[in-house]
Amino acid sequence: MTHYESYPRRDWPRLLLALPPQKVMEAARELTERCLVDDQALPQSGLALLQLRDGALAEPYFIGEIPLSRAHVTVVDDKGEKGEGAAQILDDRASLARAMAILDAVLANKLNGSENIEILLEEGARRLLRDEASRSVILKRTRVDFSLLDATGEDNEI
Repeated sequence: MTHYESYPRRDWPRLLLALPPQKVMEAARELTERCLVDDQALPQSGLALLQLRDGALAEPYFIGEIPLSRAHVTVVDDKGEKGEGAAQILDDRASLARAMAILDAVLANKLNGSENIEILLEEGARRLLRDEASRSVILKRTRVDFSLLDATGEDNEI
């Protein structure tokens, strides 16, 4: 069992999005030089409506639009092995979604070159952990202990 298998496939986009986009695009470009990539659907980018349900009446309502890009590809590596991959990301760059779909196809199907993508996943996981630790420090600094407000020693009752 390789180390990347500890991350579910559904987490791969999040881990890859933690990296600079140029790094993801470069990895996909290197793979396309050695592999045949066929788009199963044209990469698309646009806006999606974000729908939630009202808490009181459980009626749906739209809170706004979010950028959404998606791609679906088939990759054939230099050994003739074939695999499909897809990506759907909250970003307006269809080229980034296509790059991530290529990486998904290679890694999910263990095609030639998947070792490099495993390294990218590990790097993305490290970045996410570092960002989470940073946020935790900021949260601790801004935490307020409201129990101290009542400990003034004064009796506020009339």
